[in-house]
Amino acid sequence: MTMKSDIAIARSAAKRPIEEIAAGVGLRFEDLIPYGRHIAKVPVELASKPRKEGPGKLILVTAMTPTPQGEGKTTNTIGLGQAMKKIGKNVMIAIREPSLGPCMGLKGGAAGGGYSQVLPMEDINLHFTGDLHAISATHNLLAAVIDNHLHQRAEPAIHPRKVCWRRVIDMNDRTLRNIIVGLGGAGINGVMREDGFEITAASEVMAILCLARSIADLKERLSNIVVGYDYLGKSVTVADIGVQGAMTALLKHAINPNLVQSIEGVPVLVHGGPFANIAHGCNTLVATRAALNLGDYVITEAGFGADLGAEKFFDIKCRVGDLTPSAVVLVVTRRAVAAHGIENVMKHVENVRLFGLPVIVSINRFLGDNDTDLQNILKQCREGGVDASITDFREAGGEGGLELAEKVCSHCDSPGSFAPLYPLDMKIEEKISTIAQKVYGAANVELSDKARKAIKRIEDLGYGNLPVCMAKTPASLSDDPRSPGRPTGFTITVSDAKVSAGAGFVVVYTGTIMTMPGLPKHPAALDIDINNEGEISGLF
Repeated sequence: MTMKSDIAIARSAAKRPIEEIAAGVGLRFEDLIPYGRHIAKVPVELASKPRKEGPGKLILVTAMTPTPQGEGKTTNTIGLGQAMKKIGKNVMIAIREPSLGPCMGLKGGAAGGGYSQVLPMEDINLHFTGDLHAISATHNLLAAVIDNHLHQRAEPAIHPRKVCWRRVIDMNDRTLRNIIVGLGGAGINGVMREDGFEITAASEVMAILCLARSIADLKERLSNIVVGYDYLGKSVTVADIGVQGAMTALLKHAINPNLVQSIEGVPVLVHGGPFANIAHGCNTLVATRAALNLGDYVITEAGFGADLGAEKFFDIKCRVGDLTPSAVVLVVTRRAVAAHGIENVMKHVENVRLFGLPVIVSINRFLGDNDTDLQNILKQCREGGVDASITDFREAGGEGGLELAEKVCSHCDSPGSFAPLYPLDMKIEEKISTIAQKVYGAANVELSDKARKAIKRIEDLGYGNLPVCMAKTPASLSDDPRSPGRPTGFTITVSDAKVSAGAGFVVVYTGTIMTMPGLPKHPAALDIDINNEGEISGLF
């Protein structure tokens, strides 16, 4: 059997006008900000207008430790939404926006796959409504103002070697990781100093947009960004420089969630896309809250495995947004089980249960998977006391997961007792140890001298009560990407920490974390083309 490409399936699908999709969840045409026939933004105010029936039930899709190709979380998220619609449920989906960097690089698009994807596929993967470009412009406006601040010797004085605000671009470009700015011109080109670029998804502006509740909250969070330190070590913020108004103005439209549709007509809010290793890896809070005010069930996802994405979803996003999830779906694949073993699956199940939530395993079928292998995984899950179903969302759409949909709804009726992993008044080092030992399974945590000094400074500056956002490899439960399965007895090594005061968390670095990916030997961009009629090919 030959697998049809995502773009071929998307192009053959019949799209409904976006006002029809909106009407299905009670939105009038007047509520929409149209972007053509099949895309619309919805006002951010929807996130703060609760419906009389009360909020919908929130379902998180996460995964076991993934392989480099990913295990199909987004496909499962969309497919599950379609399956729930087929069994008669009023359902909304809320997912992240694709980034151009990975789309042109290794992983391709990020809007689901096969018969469980969102439409229009080309537009969503290429520019969409311009949100990521607005974030890039906002981030780089601040970078330009900081360098002008240095050049003009404005107050408060910022130490040129202690600027902690780099530049961003929404493209994988390893040559920009480390640069020198201010070269030439005998001083007229600004202060010469080391700088560099990160990918837009790694920007704190992205993280802020994804956690802000309103335009007012967005402006306040932008004001709190720490851009650097003065000569005495005191933090200098955006509010000290005074550019928060202009930054918020650039994000005026970007804060409004984007409404599209799945192949089977389920309404989907696609909005925001922070990195899941140095940020919280979830779509925007306003999109999730808006979805909860429109649907009886809302399905969302968090990046990478449950050790990273789910933990941050629970400890950061749910805490900030006053969200209470009802159930969790853990995506498992044959290839990931072959790489990591069933014990890895069981550890991620334990991780979800640490937060008091029920978990159901979705064994995601890939074309060519052996039925015996999938049935063996199913048997092992059930023998381990875990509810599980084999799903085939890519090739069969919603029909490929009707059993899973019924189980998810059943678990939502008995949602457990959700609680974050640690209290905010715990010391930063204790928060790190709690996550490392309980979620990762580490025996010890070792902090470098640099990390200890950074954490002390963060606490001395008054940021000790923020949640921590662990920056760790997604390829292992440990901080060593070469350690598969369920490692034990290992030590998590913390190399550094920094405060993302606007986003409202402390980033803790373990191992080597890359915030500007490079292109692979054969980038996906080499296969993308467009003909004279404007039809795009090679996008996947």
